[in-house]
Amino acid sequence: MKSLKLLFVPLVAFFLTVVILCSAPSNPALSNPIHWSYSGEDNPIHWGELSSEFLTCKIGNQQSPINITKSEEPELSNIKFNYKDTPFRVINNGHGIEVKYEFGSFIEIDEKRYELLQFHFHAPSEHTVEGKIYPVEAHLVHKSQDGKLAVVGVFMKEGKLNDFIETLWTHIPTQKGEKLVQGISVNASVLPPDNKSYYSYIGSLTTPPCSEGVSWNVMRTPIEISSEQIAKLTSVYSRNARPVQPLNQRIVKVKNF
Repeated sequence: MKSLKLLFVPLVAFFLTVVILCSAPSNPALSNPIHWSYSGEDNPIHWGELSSEFLTCKIGNQQSPINITKSEEPELSNIKFNYKDTPFRVINNGHGIEVKYEFGSFIEIDEKRYELLQFHFHAPSEHTVEGKIYPVEAHLVHKSQDGKLAVVGVFMKEGKLNDFIETLWTHIPTQKGEKLVQGISVNASVLPPDNKSYYSYIGSLTTPPCSEGVSWNVMRTPIEISSEQIAKLTSVYSRNARPVQPLNQRIVKVKNF
């Protein structure tokens, strides 16, 4: 009888554990990711209404992108670029084309280091200058050791064929998914233009959850890509750009060379 009692106690504990696990609510972030889009009922105007996690998209006062109309010229430091080769891992994430970067490439702004995480593309450009819209804008996303984000924006205008972009576009996944292209490495150092003049302001992510406190550094000089290359990107993603947001008394600084 004593041995039966000893067996009964762990059995009860086991069944109670099973009941608790089965009745526990699932994590909606894992089972039901919040869907957002650039069109339809969940377009950028409604992002802040889709979830409490996206509320900043609606009520934030330092949102991106912006229309750059005026800027001040205080003392700004140069952006120091230190980009290395990385395996070519390209992702179609359902909202755009993204290239992942291995650890070890970075920029320095005011002697603070930001590691390059990835770069991706928007068509047309998200930022505008005096209302001017460019066909494409690249965003190079960086993160510091203390978790701060810094993004470098690069405008792309129609012109001559861009060899780097041609390599990327050749391997774009037309369906959602990730592809590691064997035998090819890429180096993002060719994306920023030779003239490193840039606009700087504090803004946000341009996609949900629209988190603020992002250091934006938008290169003033566009690079060139061909009309065929523009058409290739827009055949996969057309108009994946958030509309410009109110400046709300923010100051845009400019570094001229």
